[in-house]
Amino acid sequence: MPKIDVNKVAEILKKNSIPPAVLRQIVEDMNLMVQPETDEEKPPAVKKQFAIVISDPNGDLPDHDFVGWVVQLPESDSVATALERIHRATYEFNTTKKGRLLPVKTIGEAMENIPAKHFKEADLWVKTKTPVLLLKTDNEIPTDDAKGKDARRGRME
Repeated sequence: MPKIDVNKVAEILKKNSIPPAVLRQIVEDMNLMVQPETDEEKPPAVKKQFAIVISDPNGDLPDHDFVGWVVQLPESDSVATALERIHRATYEFNTTKKGRLLPVKTIGEAMENIPAKHFKEADLWVKTKTPVLLLKTDNEIPTDDAKGKDARRGRME
């Protein structure tokens, strides 16, 4: 259904010789109808976190907790250039006044402390400034008849 501005409706009603008292009441009613209801409180937004899931069907990775950062780079570029881009942004940041006062020495410090403009110049966008846990999977979905199987490994207990 098309929406129309309350002022345009009032102009149309004026053209059709509606008495001013009735016109004023109609406009007030329409304004009340279009006002958003601010009395209702919205529930607080659910906080979310990023996680990186690594496919390890052969079990090559050890069973330890790993952390990492989520970054984005142009689709046409190789993912292998991500570390070089982080290094380039770090070198550039360390040449600034703030970088000379507090130089960045590790990847973790770079992700947390370097402003986004330095990464953007290197065509890299950091999605998580703090490290997130990496989850390892064997890349298989367990079937319903596998009730006694360990879902993580796909083996009998």
